[in-house]
Amino acid sequence: MVSCVLSGGIRGIESFMVRVEADISEGMPLFELVGYLGSEVKEARERVKTALKNSGISLPVKHLTVNLAPADIRKSGTGYDMPMAVAVLHAMKEIPQECIENTLFAGELMLSGEFAGINGILPIALKARQEGIKRLIVPKENAGEACVVDGIKVYGTRDLSELVGFLRGETEIACEEEFAIPEYEDDSIDLKYVNGQKLARRGIEIAAAGMHNILMVGPPGAGKSMLSKCIPTILPRLSREECLEVSSIYSVAGALNNKRVMNSRPFMSPHHTVTEVGMTGGGVGMRPGCISLAHRGVLFLDEMPEFSRNALESLRQPLEDRRINLARFRGSLSYPADFMLVGAMNPCPCGAFPDLSRCSCSAAEIKRYADRLSKPLLDRIDICINVEKLDYRDMFDKKENESSKTVRERVKKAQEIQRERYKDREGVFFNSAMSAADIKAFCVLRPKEEAFLLKMAEGLGVSARSYHKILRVARTIADLSGEQEISMEALTEAIHYNRIYGA
Repeated sequence: MVSCVLSGGIRGIESFMVRVEADISEGMPLFELVGYLGSEVKEARERVKTALKNSGISLPVKHLTVNLAPADIRKSGTGYDMPMAVAVLHAMKEIPQECIENTLFAGELMLSGEFAGINGILPIALKARQEGIKRLIVPKENAGEACVVDGIKVYGTRDLSELVGFLRGETEIACEEEFAIPEYEDDSIDLKYVNGQKLARRGIEIAAAGMHNILMVGPPGAGKSMLSKCIPTILPRLSREECLEVSSIYSVAGALNNKRVMNSRPFMSPHHTVTEVGMTGGGVGMRPGCISLAHRGVLFLDEMPEFSRNALESLRQPLEDRRINLARFRGSLSYPADFMLVGAMNPCPCGAFPDLSRCSCSAAEIKRYADRLSKPLLDRIDICINVEKLDYRDMFDKKENESSKTVRERVKKAQEIQRERYKDREGVFFNSAMSAADIKAFCVLRPKEEAFLLKMAEGLGVSARSYHKILRVARTIADLSGEQEISMEALTEAIHYNRIYGA
């Protein structure tokens, strides 16, 4: 008798259906696993055998074959232990057929027979719902995460004995209640705590409104890191679909940290010693890297010139395509990487420039420091702002600052304008993603503004790419003001943000 139990595997951040088949036949006593398996899946043989024994179930002295189909996709991870055990028990006629129909099983078995949680249960639950499966049985540790997905019954089980009793109808396991994703509320990081820095506050608001990449240049202690941490708080809240998308990435990476779901904008701030693989993803298990964990949020690179050249240059393709394509020995994967890049750097190695009474750097040292950021990478950054050293009077100013909530409302309105504008443009949602054709269609200047921009571009030696950057930022400034046309003031401000680069 061939038994068939449904399970799910993970490839990238997406799940695929797996049929776990078990057959018991006469012949040499052997427990054989087939189906293009990773080493941890092959080890399931011993885990399942020992867990069954310690749960009071003896395997027959026969030839036992377990196949994981489809056989042309590599299976990895420990989530196949539970469906293997259930398939073997069904083949032994220990479990009735109707109890495994329209049910998906996923979970790791320990030798004692207890179940352990696995990574990636959320995309597995989403795939199960997509395939019309009505019931999902997972370890108790994963039940809270899986019940975020509506339209499917989730049962969490602690050990193999409890699961067998439940499938036989001898014991009860309570169905997990569907979990409504709460709106994120936390004002521990808020713009209202940032004194002074009017130019920097304005710069990050424009960057957030158009999802522009931004670079902040200023001395140590000026507040660059604090301003960067405030950017997620002024971005619109994640929608339910975005929450599930971001949570799937964190679920696969094992980075949910006991949360059921990610309901806040991600903020990734890797150390400058991060490797290229750590930034892009890959390595053992082809896990998502920092840029994918920052999807729908912010990737903050503090002390940006200190990062390795390879790590920084690996950002170029994802910043253009909003995805990261990984090609490795075991295959190719594509992870989402739609993030806002926020960089921070000192004006010179010692951080004191242009205060010549304190700066000890030579002109050559300052140039070498700035040249660590390549021109192609800088071309992908639309806004650069100088963050000046904070005046002591501003530090002790008692007046109430504008809160993140107030700024977020303006950003939200500007982004709604952009979504309506680009509703017929595939893959374009914000001004930062405008192509040359989009700029020509949506950034039409009046004669006076066009003549002014041409004069400034010729005088500053602005490249064609920088010319487009100025128009993208100017379009966002106009959207924040609710203006249909790009005004002279919007152009002047946009040029200012471009000029700091010397780009």
